[in-house]
Amino acid sequence: MASPEEKQEQRQMELAQEHDAASSSDPESGVDQAVIGPAWIGLGGGGQVNPHDVNNANTALYSTFAVVGFFAGSIANRIGLRLTLSLGGLGYFLYVAALLSYNINENAGFLIFAGAFLGVCAGLLWCAQGAVMLSYPREHEKGKYIAIFWVIFNLGGVIGSLIPLGQNMHSNAGRVDNATYIAFLVLMAIGFILCWCIADCKHVKRKDGSRIIVIKNPTWKSEFLGLWETLLQDSYIVLMFPMFLASNWFYGYHFNAVNLAYFNVRTRALNSLLYWLMQMVGAFVFGQLLDLKGLSRQWRAKLNFGILVAVTMAIWGGGYVFQRGYTRESGEIGTDFTDSNYIGPMFLYMFYGFYDAAFQTCTYWYMGSLSNNSRKLANFAGFYKGIQSAGAAGMWSLDAQETPYMTEFASCWGILMGSMLIASPVIFFKIKNSTAVEEDLRFSDNTTADVMGATATHELGEMEKHQAADHTPTETLRESQDEPAPRA
Repeated sequence: MASPEEKQEQRQMELAQEHDAASSSDPESGVDQAVIGPAWIGLGGGGQVNPHDVNNANTALYSTFAVVGFFAGSIANRIGLRLTLSLGGLGYFLYVAALLSYNINENAGFLIFAGAFLGVCAGLLWCAQGAVMLSYPREHEKGKYIAIFWVIFNLGGVIGSLIPLGQNMHSNAGRVDNATYIAFLVLMAIGFILCWCIADCKHVKRKDGSRIIVIKNPTWKSEFLGLWETLLQDSYIVLMFPMFLASNWFYGYHFNAVNLAYFNVRTRALNSLLYWLMQMVGAFVFGQLLDLKGLSRQWRAKLNFGILVAVTMAIWGGGYVFQRGYTRESGEIGTDFTDSNYIGPMFLYMFYGFYDAAFQTCTYWYMGSLSNNSRKLANFAGFYKGIQSAGAAGMWSLDAQETPYMTEFASCWGILMGSMLIASPVIFFKIKNSTAVEEDLRFSDNTTADVMGATATHELGEMEKHQAADHTPTETLRESQDEPAPRA
């Protein structure tokens, strides 16, 4: 029989495992490492990292991530998205190397340094990933591109979750050996190299012949001033900041207050698998809804906003009923997937994963609907990831202070609903059926001929030629770009 002290120590080690896995789920890898990052996250620290050291590493990670992420758009615009993605991948390689080192020699200093370095790199990588995802597709394809990324991205989480599930299926203990970490190091090195296979913005030509709006001759001065110009000229984006903050706020609650507190080890591994699977479903469903044919973009924005509010109330309403059943003082509940009372909490946790993907897919799409300018979207993505990281850190801090579970739950539900209310003027009034080319060009040194396909340029010229005669607004053409365009 273990003593109370031994039980508490074991509890702390389990918390470290879940905390290391979950708190790292915000800065996961982007486009080329979309499978590798979440797969490593599914492994976490393997229960082998001292909770004090991993907390310090995560503090360093989120501190640098929040700062660098906010300004990462300027860096990405200056050095290019491809180089930014590649540099961002270095941090993940180093962090897994630090975990491997810790397993061998318990070098806490290296682990904390790697956490801080990962924060810097994650800010760069996620900013570039967001810019690629939002600026490369045409307007009527953005929901699909976001969904494709999110499905591939969470496939890694599914793969990673299978490993601890297999290890713990017939036991309540399990650890990840060094060979597994070495395998992930090799995969991450490959991902770092594959980043160079992505076409940079200036070389991308869409199916309709149009090109991505970029700045041709960026300087460090112009891009950091551009960040400030974005906040001044597009000040409405500040109303989206609470949604950015909320987008990862609930991770600490999901992983610690629900999965860790209510289930045993092998059931947590199964729940993790189901959580990432449902993220794939959520991204697919909302990706389809956001690109729904037959409705204008303005109506799609409003429709999906209403659906998201309804889903928030339904899922978190169910979560409230569930959370009333236990508190932090309840101790270890240890529910197993063979127990008769498992089915209800299992479906709730699955829908928590579904909701995560739904909320973030919608948030990304709203940003992408405000502009087609890669330079501006890189800044938006940087704001998103920097503020998101700060929000995730806030919840982890609350959980580390042993805040009551119901208080954590209330903060999640409240900030989600409040953030959508604050962002609603942007969603209802700023999103148009199509973004005018001239409006996007104001934030770059491109011309209309530089970015529009031959077909679109010819049609625009004809429309403007006859505009005075038949009073046909030029905007009619731009709105037509929201539907599949004729091939160039």
